[in-house]
Amino acid sequence: MERRVAEGLRSALGPLGLEAHAFKVGWYNAVLQPAFHLPYPDDTLAFVVLSTPSMFDKALKPFVNKERLKIIRDPVDQCVAHHLSRVKEKFPDQRVDVMFDYEMLPSRKPKFLAQTAAHVAGAAYYYQRKDVKLDPWGKKKIFGVCIHPKYGGWFAIRGLLLFPDIQVPFLEQPAPVDCVSTEEKRIELLEQFNFHWQDGRYRDIIEVKEKYSEEQKTYFATPPAERFRLLGLSQ
Repeated sequence: MERRVAEGLRSALGPLGLEAHAFKVGWYNAVLQPAFHLPYPDDTLAFVVLSTPSMFDKALKPFVNKERLKIIRDPVDQCVAHHLSRVKEKFPDQRVDVMFDYEMLPSRKPKFLAQTAAHVAGAAYYYQRKDVKLDPWGKKKIFGVCIHPKYGGWFAIRGLLLFPDIQVPFLEQPAPVDCVSTEEKRIELLEQFNFHWQDGRYRDIIEVKEKYSEEQKTYFATPPAERFRLLGLSQ
C-alpha cells in the first residue's frame, strides 16, 4: 500500500518540482518531546513534501498565470496548498490530512517541526549543534539547518501528508545522507546559517546539482509584500 501511495505522489508531485518522502509517525514522535508529537498511532504512514529549485518554473509561475486574480496571500504557500489539495483527490478512498510548514497550533507552536520530519524521513540531514564535538559558541543560541544531498540548502520543506487509515509497521527507516561530514564543515555551516544567513552561502556548503535561478533568488530575497509585483500581480 505504501508503495502504491508513494508512486501516486511521485507521479503527481514530481512534474511540479516537489518531492515526497515517506516516514512513520512513530519515528518522528520518538525524537521529540510530547508537546510536539503528531496525534496519530506510531505506524501511521506520512510523507514530508519538499520543494526543489525547479518548483519555481514548473509550479509557481504556471499557477500565478492561471490563478492571478485569486491570489490573496503568499503565492508560494497558496500554490503548494492548491497542489497538495489536488493530490488528496488522487486518493478518494483514503483519508488524507495535510499540514503546512506555516501553520500554527492555538498555543503558537508550529503544527509540525519541518526539519525533524525531513531528517527522520531520510530526505535531508538536520545538522544541529549536537553534531559538532568541539562547540565554539558558548552561550549563543545556535539553530540547526537541513542540507539536502542533491540541492544543499537550495530547497524548502513545505508540508506533511498523513494517511491515518494506512498503517505501515514494516516500513524501514532510511538514514539521511550525511553530506557535511567533517567537523570543520559543520561548524562553517552552522556559523553561516546563524550569523550570515542573508547572503545564502550556507546553501552551497556542498557541491549542488541544482540551485535557484537568479530570478528565483531575487524573488525570495524580496520582502513578501513586494513579491506580488515581481510576479506581475498587483496586491
